[in-house]
Amino acid sequence: MKYRRFLLFSLAIVQMQLLLSSCGDDDLKKVATISDKKVAITSNRSYGVDVIYSDSAKVKARGFAPILDKVTPTDGAHYQEMPKGVKITFYDKLMHKDGTITSDYAIMKETEQITIFKKNVVVVNVNLTFNTEELIWDENKHSFFSPKGVITKPDGTVINAVNFRAPEDFSTVDFENAFGETYIKGDLTQ
Repeated sequence: MKYRRFLLFSLAIVQMQLLLSSCGDDDLKKVATISDKKVAITSNRSYGVDVIYSDSAKVKARGFAPILDKVTPTDGAHYQEMPKGVKITFYDKLMHKDGTITSDYAIMKETEQITIFKKNVVVVNVNLTFNTEELIWDENKHSFFSPKGVITKPDGTVINAVNFRAPEDFSTVDFENAFGETYIKGDLTQ
C-alpha cells in the first residue's frame, strides 16, 4: 500500500515537472508584452435615450435607443454603441413621418463619422422597404451603403441587391448584380 502511494506521488511530481518545463522563456515574454498593452475604456450607459436632430430649427429626425453606451477608449476613438437596437424616424418639411430605420444593434463611430446598423435592419419609406443585415450611413458623403439586401417596392417588386447605395433621403437607389421578381401593368399581348 505504501509502495502504491509512493508511486502515485512520484508520478504526480513528474507530471508537474513536465508541465512547468513546457513553459519556456518565450511564453513568459509573451505574457509580459501582452500585459504591458493595457487598454483602459470608460463607458457611460444611458437608458431610454430619445434624440431629436434638427437643422435650421426644423426637426429632420428622431432616434430612440433603449440603451446607449458612450465608450471612450484610451486611443481616443470615441464611439456610441446601441446594443439593444435603435429606431430612427425621419420627417419631411411639414413634420410628417417620412420613413424609418430600425435595427437590433448600431454603433456610431464619431471619429470616422459613420454609423453602422446591424442585425435585422429595416428601412421603410413610401418608395421602398429595404431589408439587410448591415447598413452603413456615411455622414460625410450623406449616403447609405450596404453589401447586400432585399428591396421591396409598393407594387410588389422584389429585388435582391448587391452593393446597395442611396442618398440620405432614399429618394433614389443604386445597386449591382440584382435579381428578383417584378410586375408589369397592362396587356402584353398587343
